[in-house]
Amino acid sequence: MHGWIILDKPLGLGSTQGVSAVKRCLRQGGYGKGIKVGHGGTLDPLATGVLPIAVGEATKLAGRMLDSDKVYDFTIRFGAQTSTLDAEGEMIAASDVRPTREALEALLPRFTGPIQQVPPAYSALKIDGERAYDLARAGEEVVLASRAVTIYSLISSPERGGGPFAPATGGGGEPLGESLAEVPLHHPSDGPPPRAGEDLEEITLTAHVSKGTYIRSLARDIALALGTVGHVTMLRRTKAGPFTLAPAISLDKLNEMGQAATLEQILLPLRAGLDDIPALALDPDQAGALRQGRVLAGIAVDDGQYFAMLGDTPVALVEALDAQVRVVRGFNLD
Repeated sequence: MHGWIILDKPLGLGSTQGVSAVKRCLRQGGYGKGIKVGHGGTLDPLATGVLPIAVGEATKLAGRMLDSDKVYDFTIRFGAQTSTLDAEGEMIAASDVRPTREALEALLPRFTGPIQQVPPAYSALKIDGERAYDLARAGEEVVLASRAVTIYSLISSPERGGGPFAPATGGGGEPLGESLAEVPLHHPSDGPPPRAGEDLEEITLTAHVSKGTYIRSLARDIALALGTVGHVTMLRRTKAGPFTLAPAISLDKLNEMGQAATLEQILLPLRAGLDDIPALALDPDQAGALRQGRVLAGIAVDDGQYFAMLGDTPVALVEALDAQVRVVRGFNLD
């Protein structure tokens, strides 16, 4: 069992609980006790959607999922901000201001491209070795530094008549990339911003974001920039790296297949986690050399990373540089 199981994580389940569920199903199916299992990126308990679970040698690639971009659907409810920036926390600020779609459409280009973002106090980031959410729950003041992230696109919910919002551009057509610290935010105390049309109680958006982006912070900042406050009421990850909801299975289906010992039917191959990396075909001697950690010389390929294969068997993730190929991550497969 080496590959990926894509779980459609239900509401209330933590990422580590998802890993435990897969381990339990592997044991139930008689696949063995020593199989390594890990997840390819944390998903909040109050979020649902794509949770890649790495099995066996795929765990060596799970770290790559942390660096991958993600796609989320999320709903912002305007008028209340909570301590956790989602529906779980206590209300800490309120506003009677409701934005219009016109105001939203005029604003969102500012949030497309490179931005600076302050993570939520209730996050897994560490401060002096302690998790931020542990400090926040203990009543301590949590101050986190802003970080650079990229919002590749923001799209409003199509069923509400929305569409893509183009990034703000300069004269050369490139994204302006201004940080939110440089964008004047309209504070609720300033009164409602100029707007027309029907007020929005909430809005559902789809965001394609870089690693390290916090959707709850994005929702907070969008609401503040619209002259109000808001929090996330729905968060669903629809894509993580190369993985989408298409092959994802429910927890019930996972349990059912574990009991029937048919988990291999939903196991995606090791290669599925590296669909953006070209394959490099090896002969048996080259494969043997890489498995021993040796460098292959005189390999006529472009510089970059490759998925080295002996026939259909993955050998290693390798790096090619100046006609030499070195192992980045080897796989213990027959």
